[in-house]
Amino acid sequence: MSKINGNEIRPGTMLQHEGALWMAVKTQKVKPGKGGAYNQVELKNVTTGTKLNQRFRSDETVEEIYLDKKDFQFLFSSGDMLTFMDMETYDQIELSTEFVGDQAQFLQDGMKTLVQLYEGKPIGIALPQQVTLEVTEADPVLRGGTAAPSYKSAVLENGMKIQVPPFIEAGTKVVVATEDGSYVRRAE
Repeated sequence: MSKINGNEIRPGTMLQHEGALWMAVKTQKVKPGKGGAYNQVELKNVTTGTKLNQRFRSDETVEEIYLDKKDFQFLFSSGDMLTFMDMETYDQIELSTEFVGDQAQFLQDGMKTLVQLYEGKPIGIALPQQVTLEVTEADPVLRGGTAAPSYKSAVLENGMKIQVPPFIEAGTKVVVATEDGSYVRRAE
């Protein structure tokens, strides 16, 4: 851990504050007409998800936290638990589907993920930015509707519904962004 000044806090900075682990979400430097300048920081508690607005003067110091980031491989899901394996030590950990959030629907057997650890406990997970999934159902193309680019509904192999271009049909593999579930391109 290292100490940083209050004016060095940037979005994404992890810090120890009031005995808890916080991530800076937004920062704004303020120079009032009277008094000293300060950094207005919106913090999010990593474990509970609560938010806090805090002012840090430039002469204040806070503990910056560095997280361990390790590669894990997704093995399988059972009920609402997901099992991952450390790719170095082969140790297995179980995370709840709730912990992974909406991105759990993109997990595929053998997928490599990045797990953020603090003191050996997982506090975050990052999936690849894009995944390839097969379209299982696609609406028929409506002809003569408009000259503007149009999209149609499709259902992916994981049960998710997305909008795809008219040339995509059932059986086609498509690349989907894991951030928001949007269509990126047809897979080669």
